[in-house]
Amino acid sequence: MHFGLSDEQQMIVDTVRSFVEAEIYPHEAEVERTGEVPPAVAEAIKAKTLELGFYACNFPQEVGGAGLNHVDFALVERELGRGSMALTHFFGRPQNILMACEGEQRERYLLPAVRGERMDALAMTEPGAGSDVRGMTCAAVRDGGDWVLNGTKHFISGAEHADFVIVFVATGEDQTPKGPKKRITTFLVDRGTPGFTIRDGYKSVSHRGYKNMILEFDNCRLPDAQVLGEVDGGFAVMNEWLYATRITVAAMAVGRARRCFDLGLNYAAERRQFGQAIGKFQGVSFQLADMVTEIDAADYLTLASAWRLDEGLPANREIASAKLYASEMLARVTDAVLQIHGGMGLMDDYPIERFWRDARVERIWDGTSEIQRHIISRELLRPLED
Repeated sequence: MHFGLSDEQQMIVDTVRSFVEAEIYPHEAEVERTGEVPPAVAEAIKAKTLELGFYACNFPQEVGGAGLNHVDFALVERELGRGSMALTHFFGRPQNILMACEGEQRERYLLPAVRGERMDALAMTEPGAGSDVRGMTCAAVRDGGDWVLNGTKHFISGAEHADFVIVFVATGEDQTPKGPKKRITTFLVDRGTPGFTIRDGYKSVSHRGYKNMILEFDNCRLPDAQVLGEVDGGFAVMNEWLYATRITVAAMAVGRARRCFDLGLNYAAERRQFGQAIGKFQGVSFQLADMVTEIDAADYLTLASAWRLDEGLPANREIASAKLYASEMLARVTDAVLQIHGGMGLMDDYPIERFWRDARVERIWDGTSEIQRHIISRELLRPLED
């Protein structure tokens, strides 16, 4: 393993960071105030990303993407993590699961998504099924050669902008020694399909402007052509293409933590109390030392998990560790930086309170901290079981 960045990787970091500082930072205050991304701003970000050649950079070159490997893409996400998620959404990273498209689906969904002509959203979570994916009740049944979908999905990020949604639903059930086990199938559902409604979700304190939506299916009829992958093969599709989404959460947490830390470091050097900069006091200086150590540790843990994927090595435990540690590190860093700022840290004159609020969701989505600990411990214990 090489711990330094290549010249090309450093160029990726510098380019994306400059983009975030020039194109994202200036609009953050408005998005935070209104909870909305102005359409003109969204289109401008998207157009500039396409111009840079970074749109769909997580897709292979043969379909029009930049063909970045897992480490390179983690570096992109790390730098994007410095900015508002509501705005960086338009930097454009379609779901890799679209690589499972076949035949006409490639022309209808995959290639337009890579070109930035159509936007997608991913729908798994339901009111009664979060971490327990097999507990979903949203289901599809055969009827006259088609599939009829009924049920509800919620917490669906990006659905307000999506031209189509990648939906996981139950399509049957098997009896096993451990009880009933649902079969899952993945469908591609176009906005405007009869029986399919996208409506506003809940108001979250984290990531204002990055909305969660509710999807409702009421006798929504779909042909076999809308099945992504194999019927009842939803878990196979999920495991192959969504394996590394937790790396994205970890990488973005590292980027956001570094931005927040820099604000705390500068404030500690400038703010004076009792005749000296507060950074001179051990109570503050030791916090700075702890924070940068944790950020570096999360950074290396994240890049190492991405490196294992690039090397074709098992990485499930390492990815879970990265997601767990980076998301919890971000919570500690934002809280410590807020403390260094004192009362002003809670005022919206500074972005600290926003980072503090935004950090909370990272320990929940893409698998809670408890789920990550379950994955890690399971991977450790399995080889020792009889």
